[in-house]
Amino acid sequence: MGTTDPAAPGIGTRATDTTGTTDTTGAPDSPGTPAPGLPAAALRLLRAAGFVSNFDRFCITPMLLLIGSQLGVSLPTVMLAASGYFLAYGLMQPVWGLASDRLGRVRVMRLSLAGAAVASLASVLAPDAPVLIVARAAAGAFFAASIAASITYVGDTVPAEVRQRPLSELMTAFALGTAVATVVAGALAHYVSWRLVFALPGLIALYLTVALRRLPEPARPPAGSLLAPIRVVLRSRWQWYVMAVAMLEGAVLLGFLTYVAPALESQGASATLAGAVSALYGVGSMSAAQMVKRLVGRWTPVRLIVVGGVQMALAFGLAAASRSVPALVLTALLLGGGWSFMHSTIQSWATALSPTARATGVAMFGLALYVGSALASTLAAAPAEHHAYQGLFLTAAVLTVPLTIAAALGRARYRG
Repeated sequence: MGTTDPAAPGIGTRATDTTGTTDTTGAPDSPGTPAPGLPAAALRLLRAAGFVSNFDRFCITPMLLLIGSQLGVSLPTVMLAASGYFLAYGLMQPVWGLASDRLGRVRVMRLSLAGAAVASLASVLAPDAPVLIVARAAAGAFFAASIAASITYVGDTVPAEVRQRPLSELMTAFALGTAVATVVAGALAHYVSWRLVFALPGLIALYLTVALRRLPEPARPPAGSLLAPIRVVLRSRWQWYVMAVAMLEGAVLLGFLTYVAPALESQGASATLAGAVSALYGVGSMSAAQMVKRLVGRWTPVRLIVVGGVQMALAFGLAAASRSVPALVLTALLLGGGWSFMHSTIQSWATALSPTARATGVAMFGLALYVGSALASTLAAAPAEHHAYQGLFLTAAVLTVPLTIAAALGRARYRG
């Protein structure tokens, strides 16, 4: 695999300059067309890899109470399967990033998805909570490569000025994975078995391990020594700043988002209904991603971040005020919208910070994001056990304010 003739159509068409961005000619792409340097077939495979990663990551959310009941353990215990997943997902980001810079984006995706398929099978067969916790942590470690590698692939092949458009397409696929996961997981767990839910992403991962052979490796700078990309990334003060923002974002949104479904179930709702409401987060994210794609270049990144932060603050404030079905429906929709406006903007920012070690830079961003998520979901487990959801969501609403200010001010001052 390698570069192809830039004039030839199909997967792999691109021309990469020495800065790591794509050199293209002709008219700028419109929001409805594939980005320069990234054919539609390549984007579909990247979206599929991100879809299955998010499916696996979010499918446990509406099943927490049901799994705990069937395995005979408390909510904080079964929550370890979710927080352990998030922690492993985050800690493996730099490992996969280094591997991606050295071995290639596609090769790492294929290796990790093969491992994820095995971990999913172990989750299906887990006889008790300890085995399930270990299996889910392993699944998180392996699925951790897919989203970062797909984002890095876009960073390698699409010019910075239009990069947020295909990134928004990826965010749409990620949101779809979240939505489908919560709907399917809630229904299958309630009517069939929660074990079947873990089998689905395993089968998709196995398919993608083979299908991704069609995706060529993008050109990238020589890897150098093993730790050279880490040194490049950690020398950047802006990288540290964006990682700090990402950690707070992961804690505020992903960490507290985990408790939307349990909060609804604590009011007597079924796992199916809780999953359906949680799925609206994906619907809100998908709808907002299409808006963001059209606003890129018209709105400044700072404005996109602020609009996202306002949506998130309103969402958590509403959830703190009421845990009724209508309130949590609006909460899920607003959180999805906030994620697409804020996170896709910060994610695009992160791809530009270390172009000579892009995979490692994106991976370190992911590490911060998911460590923040794991810490928040773990710390919130005990209050959730006592149904103290008002305090949890109020805390999230308050934390959204410094998150938005830090992200907006930093992006306004950044001159890349």
